Amino acid sequence: MVRRFLDRLALFGVSQSKIIEPMSWSRRYTIKSYLLSAIWTAPVIALALEQVTFRFAYANRLDFGFFPGFALDREGTVALADYVIASSIAFIVFTFSSLIVAIQVASGQLSPRIIATALLRDRVMRGSVALFVYALLLAIAVKGRVDTVPRSLVSLTAVLGLLSVLVFMFLIDYAARLLRPVSIVWRIARQGLKVIDDVYPDPVSPTPVTARVVEGLPPPERTILHRGNSAIVIAVNLKALVAEAKRADAVVELAPLVGDFVARGDHLFRLRGRGAAAANDRLLCAQVAFGRERTIEQDSTFAFRIIVDIAIKALSAAINDPTTAVLALDQLQPLLCAVAGRELHDDRIFDAEGRLRVIFRTPNWTDFVQLTFSEVRLYGVGNVQIARRLRTMLENAIRSVPEMRIPELREELALLDRAVEASYAFPEDVARARIPDSLGLGGASHRVTR
Repeated sequence: MVRRFLDRLALFGVSQSKIIEPMSWSRRYTIKSYLLSAIWTAPVIALALEQVTFRFAYANRLDFGFFPGFALDREGTVALADYVIASSIAFIVFTFSSLIVAIQVASGQLSPRIIATALLRDRVMRGSVALFVYALLLAIAVKGRVDTVPRSLVSLTAVLGLLSVLVFMFLIDYAARLLRPVSIVWRIARQGLKVIDDVYPDPVSPTPVTARVVEGLPPPERTILHRGNSAIVIAVNLKALVAEAKRADAVVELAPLVGDFVARGDHLFRLRGRGAAAANDRLLCAQVAFGRERTIEQDSTFAFRIIVDIAIKALSAAINDPTTAVLALDQLQPLLCAVAGRELHDDRIFDAEGRLRVIFRTPNWTDFVQLTFSEVRLYGVGNVQIARRLRTMLENAIRSVPEMRIPELREELALLDRAVEASYAFPEDVARARIPDSLGLGGASHRVTR
């Protein structure tokens, strides 16, 4: 029968090798990334667990009796099941309604990029939905077999009903706190710090380290084009790229950065060295995962991008909320200092023998500094809060980062001074805008005295 099925598929051009070949790394990573941001997975898992629990207990007649305080007769069991069913449906409706409201608020006032990054991946929201669905399905199953169901499952339904009420009350408070801008930027910053730890694990050296640069790098022998749909690079399997480059005795250069948009037909890889022709194109392409939007797992600048977007949207004339921009700068400061203390990549990855195998470009210190300050300064220098908070942030960073990181920060401080002079007509306002203030207004570290 299997052979007949494969023969029929062959008539439509589907080869047998395509059916039985293992799933590529890029496909596995893309599926994993999607599942992490898909809220429907929690109810599906709850459904599977409920089915396993109920069917196993019912088929094996596992009856441990009523839990203490939950002894119910037939009428009480039916009433309990009706209550749990009605309450669980109400809780599920509220949870998804609050999620929709959160998405609307996030898109309108903060940034649409936090939807998949923070809201849909929220474990409390997903866990609450899973609990409500589990309780709902178990109550339906108990009511449908009220005369034969084990008594322990009746007690479990009662416990889940009470637990759902408690979780629901907690969820109301949690959802209200989740929508606050300070909670969103704090959450994004925590994720960004974790990504920085993963992408740049080594601390910066106190003395400049000479980068292992290969002199006279030959021009590419051939290029590999992106043949799939136009998409964004969300992750790269560097270990597999190094292994394939070593096998072919070639140098593999990944053309785009993680987070770059790659159109169909754009350069994906450039191959150098005598073994360039021996490299497996299909295997190399399978080590790059693509998606419709950037994700935060391997994208070291994405957390900066989201928080900066929140800041500049708060500074827009439509919203006009500079205090939210100050809150965003509060979270950008530890992110920038964390990057300053790490050894950033020199874009060249070597094998165990010290031979260059992969060229993988990553953002450098200048990229991080410009991303952190440029747009906020351009959009917010006319607001005294932002000018003062930016100055405090720059001065604190200059005092805390390694010496090699200071020149870029001094350049940003000079640009801030020039922007302040050009934005204010009165000398008194210029003087006030130049006061470092951790709160923007009200927490100046230096007081102007007469």
